[in-house]
Amino acid sequence: MRSKQNRRDFLRTSAAAGAGYWALGGIATAQSKSPNEQLQVAGVGVGGKGDGDVKNASRSGKLVALCDTDSRVLEGMESVMKTGNTFADFREMLDSMGDQIDVVTVSTPDHMHAPIAAAAMKAGKHVYCQKPLTRTIWEARRLQEIAKEMDVVTQMGNQYTCFNPMRKAAYQIKAGNLGNVKEVHVWTNRPVWPQGGPRPEPAEVPENLSWDLWLGVAPKRPYAPDAYHDFKWRGWWDFGTGALGDMACHTCNLPYMGLTMRDPVSVEATTSGHNGDSYPEWSTIKFEFPELNGRAPFTLYWYDGGKKPDNALFTDFKMKNDDGTPAPSSTGALIVGDKAKMYAAGDYAEKGIEIFGADEMDVDYPRARGGGDLAHNREFFAGIRDRSKKPMSNIVDYSGPLTETILLGNLSVWKGGEKVLWDAKTMTPLNDESLMKIVKPDYQNGYELI
Repeated sequence: MRSKQNRRDFLRTSAAAGAGYWALGGIATAQSKSPNEQLQVAGVGVGGKGDGDVKNASRSGKLVALCDTDSRVLEGMESVMKTGNTFADFREMLDSMGDQIDVVTVSTPDHMHAPIAAAAMKAGKHVYCQKPLTRTIWEARRLQEIAKEMDVVTQMGNQYTCFNPMRKAAYQIKAGNLGNVKEVHVWTNRPVWPQGGPRPEPAEVPENLSWDLWLGVAPKRPYAPDAYHDFKWRGWWDFGTGALGDMACHTCNLPYMGLTMRDPVSVEATTSGHNGDSYPEWSTIKFEFPELNGRAPFTLYWYDGGKKPDNALFTDFKMKNDDGTPAPSSTGALIVGDKAKMYAAGDYAEKGIEIFGADEMDVDYPRARGGGDLAHNREFFAGIRDRSKKPMSNIVDYSGPLTETILLGNLSVWKGGEKVLWDAKTMTPLNDESLMKIVKPDYQNGYELI
């Protein structure tokens, strides 16, 4: 296997080439293939959500390479998929196999989404990247630019974008079935990992983990067991995006699609407080959206860490929770118009959608084939084979702007509750320049994104 290549030789060679080579633009672009040829896929991050992503991709293409910083996870997936090519470093994979790869799936912790996706797209690869698309706003904007420049097919892994009931509900909002929307409430039962506390005591790095590669663009810190790798990284500013970044790409999907929910002008958070290292235990965040192309201005309220909207907002709805209790569910969305209101239960609206104040409207909407992970993945590959079939959650038109909108909330979370005024065009916090360090990351360890 290629994983047996001497790592010291590789690192020595790449270092000799100079840091600029790994500025995520120095890898040769493979020639595009005929739509009828089998697409060759490489998976980066093959544990957790990556397990399903690479297996779904294998239904639509041929897996030719796997990459993960955890050798135990990597070997487990290789024993099933048998690609013959395994790597710990995505840069090594793209360098040695770039001309044999058409598609890259990215299913790593949030802080490595942008550098890996950018490198793959700069090399001419189509990219399926897990949600949230990036850890920061600037990275989301930059990936949109690169995807457009390279003319590659892209998709973010907010899988229930392919759920037809959700799409139909969104297009009813677009058609005015609720009237002018004035409020949107979205809540989640996350975090389900620790947040708000101090760093744990350091420990020796396990032999199966390439810790420096796992850290990637993040500042160096000691390894600690059961704290970062392989799940609890979501609660740390250096690696994750907290409950908001983790789940709003799902729970905000319906109002985002229905209202073109982008380019807010301000955001204001109330939180339990944080130490600048770990996200707060809970937060509520208020986003203000201006009028957009005839769509009325409205306010979005976000709730996490056990916070929820007022129960009184749900008294008109007949839909009950799984245990028979009245709404709201543990996670969901409520869209309030001046004519009617819509309640969607569950992370993906999968537990039911109900309208109060108006009958369900018959609307045309782009129908997906099936629903969930596999359908979402199929839509991505269909877009590669037929460029007229653009995936709904592509980076340029949909998931990039969605990610920008959502991650704006973390600026106010960082600031400690004061309102942040936002210029979406220039990605500038108008009343606090110090927040630019949250907007645009300072990459460490020789990585760049250009």
